[in-house]
Formats: sequence, structure tokens, C-alpha cells
Amino acid sequence: MIQASLTQQRLWFLNQLEESNGTWNVPVAVRLRGPVDHDALTTALRRTVIRQNTLRTVFVDVGGVPWQRILEPSEVHVPLEILTAPATRSELAERLTAESLRGFHLAEELPLRARLFILGPQDHVLLLVMHHIAMDGWSLGPLFRDMSAAYRAAIEGREPLWEPLPVEYTDYAEWQRELLGQASDPNSLISRQLLYWKGALAGIPDEIPLPFDRRRPAVPSRHGAVVPLHLDAELHESLAAMAKRAGASPFMVFHAALAATLTRLGAGHDIPIAVPTAGRVDEALDDLVGFFINTLVVRADTSGDPTFEELLTRVRDAALGAFSHQDVPFDRLVEELNPRRSLSRQAFFQVVLDVTEKGDSTLRLPGVECLDQPVEFPVVRFDMWLGLTELKGPDGECRGVVGELLYSTDLFDRATMQNLVEKFLALLRAAAAEPELRLTSMNSPRKLRAVQRKPVKLQPTT
Repeated sequence: MIQASLTQQRLWFLNQLEESNGTWNVPVAVRLRGPVDHDALTTALRRTVIRQNTLRTVFVDVGGVPWQRILEPSEVHVPLEILTAPATRSELAERLTAESLRGFHLAEELPLRARLFILGPQDHVLLLVMHHIAMDGWSLGPLFRDMSAAYRAAIEGREPLWEPLPVEYTDYAEWQRELLGQASDPNSLISRQLLYWKGALAGIPDEIPLPFDRRRPAVPSRHGAVVPLHLDAELHESLAAMAKRAGASPFMVFHAALAATLTRLGAGHDIPIAVPTAGRVDEALDDLVGFFINTLVVRADTSGDPTFEELLTRVRDAALGAFSHQDVPFDRLVEELNPRRSLSRQAFFQVVLDVTEKGDSTLRLPGVECLDQPVEFPVVRFDMWLGLTELKGPDGECRGVVGELLYSTDLFDRATMQNLVEKFLALLRAAAAEPELRLTSMNSPRKLRAVQRKPVKLQPTT
């Protein structure tokens, strides 16, 4: 056995607290239209799990510390449960949600479950539910590539023609500890980076005053709801051009706009926002299924009524500093800096911004049309999580941004979050039109009317 990675340890601990529910599950569903070979799909799933070691790993508690035990291929049993689908669309949605919310017993159970719902002779829904300890957003690409190759091989009666993986996740877990070194060594990487974070997070507010509709409960229910949003290609292109002029990235533009929006809604001028980072620091890790994500806290200083350009520069500098010190796992940071703790909220931040580009993470089965199947997963891990996906053309051209604001229903009403999204989008339009405007000018009714002549585009809730 080998110790869990430093990033996995936090998820293992959280699972110990909330094992009965699916707070840290990752559900993915695919609609399959065409002749699906059930045996070939079962074989493909098993071969993929054997190839990707994280999917055949259980976590053993040794003195309060999680250790990885990778099952031998002969021990691997990944049942693809084949089920008759409920009669109606709403009943199917309820069943997908119920399966997605069921927790994992990580000491005995593989971190993956598979269900195949039969809607008709050539109509199925494949549901994969994985625990986050073995899976991040990037992992969906290699997972589906491996499954696609294994399925094709199975229907052709041969072994998959895979290139051997250059490293395993256990190699990464060992390398991560070796890279960081010991905090007791002042010359180690972890010591140097902790020194940066102690300065960067000094005086950070325990909690920012978000536009709450209710008091924070002692123990969160984790129940969430979603407000979807969309930016058209023209606005996307304008924001990307602004970012380029400022030596920034579109993510930094969205970060600055979110911080400004929260300030306008009364959250103050010191706005800490968490940013997930991919954590795949070497291309040898790109084909692995596993959990590599780290969380960085980037503070936005909105004081002094800056122009949007000035605020963007502040955010750019803070983000670049954070990214260049991204190796310390967030949990280790919390342990070393020891902020005031509470079971009711996350330390250091309450808001998360996750900006990604649309990648190639599509299941491809010969003779079968594979389509995204939405899964209602009403779980929120933080007060707010704003996820934005940039859509790009084949030559990198901007084709718009799709996203959603996931929020805690313990704390907020939908109308409050709808208002936040509308103000966020309006501010982005104002910034794109006149980035030299000061934040208070963007807040004026006259200026907002000017930028809202083109209606804010909100997608209906599905």
C-alpha cells in the first residue's frame, strides 16, 4: 500500500464525516441511441478500471491516515447494472438523481458505480457515478477515451490497442511529497510557499457579508439550486480582447467582474474567491484518471473606487502570485495558517469561481449516437460556485460562454441569485464597452440602462 496523495486526504476525511450521502460524488450520464452491446460495454468498463489504477483503489484507515490499496485485476468486479428505465422522463430524472446521491464506503467499495437504463431496444442512458477522490473534471477525457477504445476492441473480439500509461497515480502521490519536502526545512518548497501564503492571506475576513436571505445553519444541508447563464460570442470576444490588452486571461476578467458584483451587493472590498487549479504539472499526467485539483484563494481588492481596468490589474497580479505558489495542498495551508474554524462554512472563502474551456470528453461507441444526458445533482459544497465554460472554435475563436451559478438554498432564495447573475452580466457588458469606468459609475442606474439595452440572456432552468 501507499499513502493517499495530499490532495486525496482531504476528500477522504470529508467522506468519513459524510459517508452516507453523495456530497463529493461526480455523476456523468450519456444518452446512447443505437444498438448497444451490453456485454461489450461491461467488458470495456472493466478493462478501463483495470487500466486506470485510481478506479480500482480502496482506501484503508491506518492510524487515522488513508492509504491506497490497489486491487489486483483478478479482484476487480465492476458490475454494470442493467435496469429498465422508469416510464416517464421525470421519473428517470429522479432515479438518476437518487443514484447520484448515494455515498461510497471507500474502505471496501471501488470509487465508481455504473448503471445502464434501458429506455427502448436502441435507446439507453449510461450513468457513471464516481467519487471525487478518484476523479476530477480533466479525468473525463481519458476515461471516455479508454472506454471508447475498449468497447470497440470488445465488439471486435480483441484486446484494446492502448499505449502504456507513462506513470500511475501512486507515482504522483509519492512525487508530490518528495517535491514539497518538510515544513521543518526552511529551504523546502513547502516552507517557501507557506511563507508567501501567510502574507497573501494575512488579515483575510473570516466571512464576507454575502446577500444572505437566511442565517447560516450550524450544519449545512448541502442542498443547492442553479441559475444558468450565457454570454454571446460578441461579448466573449470583447472580454478576451480586453484581457489580452491587460496581459491577463479571460478568467481574470470574470474574477474581477465577480468581485466587483459582490462588492456592489454589500460584500465589502476584500473579496476572497477560491479558484480550482488542474494540478497536472507534467504532461505525463494528462492521460490519468485521478484527483489532482488544488484550491487557491485569490483576494480581490475593490477599494478606492478603481476603474475596471485597474481592478483587473489588481486581480491579475494576485492571481499570478497564487498560481506561482500553487503546490501547497489547500488542506495543508489551512492546517499551517490555522484560521478560525466552523463546521457551518469553509475556511478562507465562501465563493468559488471555476473557468474552463470546453474540452473533448465524449464517449464514442461504434454505431451509437452518444449525447449528454443532464443529471440533476442538487448538491452544493460552498455558499456559491460559479462555473463558466468558454466555447472555442477550431481556430480558437470565441463562441460564447455557458455557465451556472450553484448556490446554497440554506442561505439564498432563487430571486437573490437571479439578481446576482443579472448584475454580473450587466457589469461584464459595461466593462467591455467602457473599461475605464469606475466601479461606482458602473453601478449608476444611467450606466446600467445603457448597457442593458441588449437584454441579459438567461437560460431557462431545465
